[in-house]
Amino acid sequence: MILSKVLRNMFNADAVPQATPPEANGESPPRVLNVGGNSKQIPIPAHYAGWTHVLLDIDPGGNPDVVCDARELLSLEASQFDAVYCSHNLEHYYRHDGAKVLRGFLHVLKPEGFAEICVPDISRVMRHVVASGIDIDDTLYVSPSGPISVGDVIYGWGKKIEESGVDFFAHKTGFSPPTLARFLGDAGFGKVYMQVREEAFEISSLAFKTLPSASTRKLLGLET
Repeated sequence: MILSKVLRNMFNADAVPQATPPEANGESPPRVLNVGGNSKQIPIPAHYAGWTHVLLDIDPGGNPDVVCDARELLSLEASQFDAVYCSHNLEHYYRHDGAKVLRGFLHVLKPEGFAEICVPDISRVMRHVVASGIDIDDTLYVSPSGPISVGDVIYGWGKKIEESGVDFFAHKTGFSPPTLARFLGDAGFGKVYMQVREEAFEISSLAFKTLPSASTRKLLGLET
């Protein structure tokens, strides 16, 4: 596995060169599978503009296109998606189950496809806790949904778990940049780009089955 860095912010629409829409060339639009995204009302990154957005979630309440446990992705048709987008979902599985989820990503991706995965950066949280002297119940940051404590990031958002009564919202594992890179490599991804977003206590990664093409690197704002 080769570990590289993203040169531009993957989530900054102004920094991402926009490719020609596939429809303009008479092609079908590429397809992205949003795993555990809860609802299509929650935005996904700008580089998926014009793509067919397929939402997969275990909870039917968000009206997903596919109701499925992400550990069961091997039950879906193989090689049907150009990308898998998975934001703040992988930490909700025990590590051995997370490995099943990643194998499922590889299964549903086309040979030239990629997975975009975002998870909390537990190493960054620990460094901040030590440096600032805050406690586990203290606010780490304020999200659009309200204050998020240190414990919320480590164990799962307590308010959501309490209100829903669903243990699945709890966090069952955690990642640092090196552990996420190894996890993706061990799963079978051959090329991984990483970005640490310290202000958000988040790791963003792009994991490819094979070396990305020039057009894909341009779309995602990756180094050549």
